[in-house]
Amino acid sequence: QVQLVESGGGLVQAGGSLRLSCEAPGRIFRLNAMGWYRQAPGKQRELVAAITSGGSTNYADSVKGRFTISRDNAKNTVYLQMNSLEPEDTAVYYCNTRWLARDYWGQGTQVTVSS
Repeated sequence: QVQLVESGGGLVQAGGSLRLSCEAPGRIFRLNAMGWYRQAPGKQRELVAAITSGGSTNYADSVKGRFTISRDNAKNTVYLQMNSLEPEDTAVYYCNTRWLARDYWGQGTQVTVSS
């Protein structure tokens, strides 16, 4: 069983910032890419950002220049720094990794951006 533990969501005004954190088991974290997804009401889950074990990153076009994904291998934790938040960023955010051909998800953390 792979448990991903998320924290850091909340309510923020448009233009504000939040940082999400996700801790994973060390034996998996060190070898795996990690990703952040989000799902807004009535919409499909979408990739927001991902980072490889070597630190290469990619972002959804909608968050480029505003969000930054990073990882701390000493803490087995991946972060998503979200700046210049917009109401359209409102969603449940999920941490993800893939291990032995299976996807694992965090419990989800709500991010709400008010206009």
